[in-house]
Amino acid sequence: MWRWARDRRPLVCRPAGFTLIEVAVVVIVAATLMTVALQRLARYQELAERAAMESTLRLVKTGLQIRLAELIIENRQAEAAVLEQENPMQWLAERPQNYQGEYRRPLQRGAWYYEKRHGELVYVANNAASLEADFEDGVKEVRFRARLLKDVVKFGGATIESVTGITLVPVKPYFWPRSRADESVA
Repeated sequence: MWRWARDRRPLVCRPAGFTLIEVAVVVIVAATLMTVALQRLARYQELAERAAMESTLRLVKTGLQIRLAELIIENRQAEAAVLEQENPMQWLAERPQNYQGEYRRPLQRGAWYYEKRHGELVYVANNAASLEADFEDGVKEVRFRARLLKDVVKFGGATIESVTGITLVPVKPYFWPRSRADESVA
């Protein structure tokens, strides 16, 4: 549309739109925000995986403790040592969905296995950028073994070793921080 000024010269209307610099700034800001969002998402996925692993671990410990209590109630404490060699997943009423059974290659990431040869429960991590441990073949896995807890009791002048509990212990130390604050402390 043309408009006439007082001196009868037409004024040119500029078309509405963005300049190349404005578009570049918007793209840079959007890319930065997307990068930050993706990093946060990856971290939250890792935190969720760690929480799920720890939850399954607590569930398995509880199953082992219940089985040990059954043996003690039935006065079969002598059989408790077998719990250190057996697959602890067998004592669960329902196994976790990500339990894959016997340890075999290729490994599925984000899954639990039982390695019968060493008597170890193995978790193969999926989203574990901040998981620190000694890994073999570059596979991020954490291994646990069932261990009986024993106490020495003096009874009538004799010393007796008594089973007091059972737990799962890591085969090798590992560190998987809960949050960025945990990482900065380490």
